[in-house]
Amino acid sequence: MTLITRPEGLSPDQIAPSRRSLGLATAGGLMFAAYAPAALSQSASPVTTDSAGLIAHTVSYPAPDGFELPAYLARPEGDGPFPAVIVVSEIFGVHEYVRDICRRLAKAGYAAVAPAFFVRQADPAPLSDMQAIMTIVAAAGYEQVMGDVGATLEWIGLQSWARSDKVGITGFCWGGKVVWQACARFPALDAGVAWYGRLAPAANATEAQATAGRPWPVDLAGELKAPVLGLYGGQDGGIPVASVEVMRAALAAAGKTGSEIVVYPDAPHGFHADYRASYREADAKDGWRRLLAFFEQKLK
Repeated sequence: MTLITRPEGLSPDQIAPSRRSLGLATAGGLMFAAYAPAALSQSASPVTTDSAGLIAHTVSYPAPDGFELPAYLARPEGDGPFPAVIVVSEIFGVHEYVRDICRRLAKAGYAAVAPAFFVRQADPAPLSDMQAIMTIVAAAGYEQVMGDVGATLEWIGLQSWARSDKVGITGFCWGGKVVWQACARFPALDAGVAWYGRLAPAANATEAQATAGRPWPVDLAGELKAPVLGLYGGQDGGIPVASVEVMRAALAAAGKTGSEIVVYPDAPHGFHADYRASYREADAKDGWRRLLAFFEQKLK
């Protein structure tokens, strides 16, 4: 099985997709594929959420650059209006795990929208080549991603079934960092839940890498316009606990008492990803419980 231990994905010596993973990639097609083969564990038993009582399908809307941005939508049946949650994917894009997250949120009473941030370049979801995936991800720069978040907020505001005054955002890995960035940029967001998103440059990052990753969440603490719940693993190979403590200190210095970071001492990176070897059921369930309680308080 493949264990991803870092926010940016596999290290070169970990890139070894299984025969089963490659088969699923082919079956999944080129758009909104099945579980990402680059991280899929053959022993995984992913959580599966049906669409009974839900409206779940692909939508699209214009981004600021004119691109027609596809997204996966899951919401309860009925007129609503429902509070909304933007779901930001990992580096693998909108694959089945992300779609299931949307359905889980919809079952909890939210309209969940997962934009496909990477598909201007290509869809990373069906790929097994991590170098190709990272090339695609690198092409999605900060301004493009923030533009896509803004477009999603605008689209939500046009839907009669959505409460544009109650919108949250959650994201995983790459998407966890986006949550911090978006909550510092958009006053329309009311709450964010960031799952193990990088907070600061790695200790061994080059100047170019540090520059490419800006703005870093640790530098945005004072600009947060909505409270953020951060969920992190104490055994994360790419996000050391020391960087979490720096972020906590930055939040405290900025007076952001509504934001909180929870660290699960024994959890690795990706502990919520139930299709990966990194999945830790108890920590994942506790994190999800905390997410629901946080959104219940802030969005309902």
